[in-house]
Amino acid sequence: MAGIRIERLSKRYRGVHDDEGALTDLSLDIPDNEFVTLLGPSGCGKTTTLRLIAGYLVPDSGSIRVRDRLLSAPEGVVPPEARNMGMVFQNYAVWPHKTVFENVVFGLRVRKLGAHEARERVERILDLVHLSGLEGRFPNELSGGQQQRVALARSLVVEPDTLLLDEPLSNLDAKLRERMRLELKALQRRTHITFVYVTHDQGEALALSDRIAVLHKGRLQQYGTPREVYARPANRVVADFMGLVNLLPATVLEAHGDTGVVAAGPLRLRVSLPQGTGTRDRVDLAIRPENIRINAPDGTAEGAAPARVAERSYLGNLSEYYVTLEGGLRLRVQAPAHADFPIDSAVQIAIDAEQVSAFPTGAELEPSTE
Repeated sequence: MAGIRIERLSKRYRGVHDDEGALTDLSLDIPDNEFVTLLGPSGCGKTTTLRLIAGYLVPDSGSIRVRDRLLSAPEGVVPPEARNMGMVFQNYAVWPHKTVFENVVFGLRVRKLGAHEARERVERILDLVHLSGLEGRFPNELSGGQQQRVALARSLVVEPDTLLLDEPLSNLDAKLRERMRLELKALQRRTHITFVYVTHDQGEALALSDRIAVLHKGRLQQYGTPREVYARPANRVVADFMGLVNLLPATVLEAHGDTGVVAAGPLRLRVSLPQGTGTRDRVDLAIRPENIRINAPDGTAEGAAPARVAERSYLGNLSEYYVTLEGGLRLRVQAPAHADFPIDSAVQIAIDAEQVSAFPTGAELEPSTE
């Protein structure tokens, strides 16, 4: 059973250009004790969704329930302080004039918890977020990562059922963000609290989440595990947003049920087809760069196509190439770091057709029904 059930939720803002941040007909089941990420570009509705879950906004239509308890509907909302949810903001929102201990204990004092129990809880949660020994420091004496942990501790110490996080790592440098990702995931596993996380960073979502909800222009595009969303995108929008991808127009040469042969320039691939696709229909192919092999020319390799290297980059852990095929078709290819093909050299490429996704041409905004 879903811990949080969102049903046909909509929210619009008057006077906001292009309905930025608006939400349309969102339905989503968030299981207990999972790490669920709301992912999408700026203005897609992810922060609006989080604020609706928190109780800071009243929906125009639809509802939010937690274990069958109605929390939000157009007729009214249960206030944030009565939802047993914690919130961690992008800017940390720690009080600069209070010590670490005073920041973290604040919520317990509001709840009038006894001083001894409050201190024990604060000490336990500071140990959990690796801040033991820093109780007497002020925020300006802490690093960005430590300030973020203070914000996490302040939300966790009141023992919420759900923790809502609004792009909490966006102000940190790249290496610190990576360390905090590991700590956040480990923290969620240790506490067994439901985390609902907002980000526009695909790598962050893939690394942290049990499930990802991809939003675009206020609508849910796909909801699934990181592997499902990345490897089997529901539509072109998801394929394009989730990491690097080659998007190619293609024509169906043969259709046999849910599979068929398609042509994209000189490429001939047998792929899974969208339901109802027939011979001569147009489709768009999504091909990840890591699913293309690049090799020296070998006329005996079955299914390989000749190409020429147009650009190359050495990225440390891999080499990246742009290759041009017959007819001017251009592909981005990722290869092992030791691969070494000079610019303008002749190569051949082979595509793992089982990893190719095909979508009806132009069907970019069809929301997922999963």
